[in-house]
Amino acid sequence: MTAAIPSKVSAPRPRSETLARFLARHGIYLFLVALFVVCGALAPSFLSPENLGNLMAQWAPLAIVVIGQTFVILVRGLDLSVASIMATAAVAATSFSGRDADALPVLLVGLAIGLATGLLNGLLVTKRQVSPFLATLATMIVLQGVRFAWTHGAPSGSVPPIFRTLGAGTIGGIPYGLFVLAVVAAIFLVLLHRTAFGRKVYITGGSPVTARLVGIDADRVTIICYVISGMLAALAGLILSGFVGVVDNWVGKGFELNSIVAAVIGGVALSGGRGTLPGALAGAAILVAVFNAVLLFGLPVQFQIIIQGLVIIVATAFYARQSA
Repeated sequence: MTAAIPSKVSAPRPRSETLARFLARHGIYLFLVALFVVCGALAPSFLSPENLGNLMAQWAPLAIVVIGQTFVILVRGLDLSVASIMATAAVAATSFSGRDADALPVLLVGLAIGLATGLLNGLLVTKRQVSPFLATLATMIVLQGVRFAWTHGAPSGSVPPIFRTLGAGTIGGIPYGLFVLAVVAAIFLVLLHRTAFGRKVYITGGSPVTARLVGIDADRVTIICYVISGMLAALAGLILSGFVGVVDNWVGKGFELNSIVAAVIGGVALSGGRGTLPGALAGAAILVAVFNAVLLFGLPVQFQIIIQGLVIIVATAFYARQSA
């Protein structure tokens, strides 16, 4: 009789390794929950329905921008023009009558601004080999100049009431902007994590050379990612202008850095090819919660800037450790 050959039995993973893998995958969400618990304990008003509604209203436009920024970072890029796109779309919206009948033209013009800027960014990066930093910095400055030339430094008018409702209105205590974010997030979650295009994004970001060897048009994928970022920034600008209630040349100021920081906190690798949209959205929620807590704790608003710098340092250090 032939002796039975024992089947291979894989050795169980050490508990420390299993825990490390769990924290690497879910640590961002655990940190977000812990942050809310700590902030709620130190400032009970943090978890009040009114403040939670305010947090969601602030999170929605930033999260929409972060979704686009994530696509760009995944293909080894950066988009510093998002804040300028937001302001330009908001300022362009004031050129109409301000009635709801103009809502669709306002939306289309805003999206067109985002599309054109994203397309220009993508072409500069892929076809002219301009670094993403310089390319998007240049378009940011150009858009800023266009805004000031168009408005003479003092924009007037208002966005249609529907955008004010989307930005600041609520239903059952839940901001309308959150519903817009839910729709946008669902669309791009499917696009990135459930379609062939999403796989191309990860392959292109992981190794553009490999992407070309397997027949992927890496330049096209990169350009589309910049277009997505530009159009989502325009949409976020219209929502944010509705939230703040006024339109000026600096709507969305700071979103360019905050969106990058949020994505990195959420595990999106600056070297490209690694990260998820849920993680990036959690990173955006962490930033909004921290900035809100600073004010509730009675600290000067300048502490937001200090904390933003510290968050960048910690996120960068964590990313470097994970990549080592």
